[in-house]
Amino acid sequence: MKFVMTLIAAAVVASPAIAALDGAALYKDKTCNACHGPKGDKPLMPSYPKVAGQNAAYIEAQMKDIKSGARNNGQTAAMKGVMHLVNDEEIKAIAEHLSKLK
Repeated sequence: MKFVMTLIAAAVVASPAIAALDGAALYKDKTCNACHGPKGDKPLMPSYPKVAGQNAAYIEAQMKDIKSGARNNGQTAAMKGVMHLVNDEEIKAIAEHLSKLK
């Protein structure tokens, strides 16, 4: 019985860590919406990409490449400055959220 109670307690403590991340909330909280628009379809600058409805794997790869510096073409300078705000799991959640937007 003590073992079962320990497992239940461990599950309760660990549950926030394994809960699915809210990509919509992260998109807002991590300031993505400031440049790409609240719905990802109206960027601040005409040269910034519309990210709504993009392929999730593509968005994830672009974000990781900008964060690592693998993608560095001048347009990435502003985004590189905020990429320290997101980890790989958050990037994935944001990418999945954006891919579902129309």
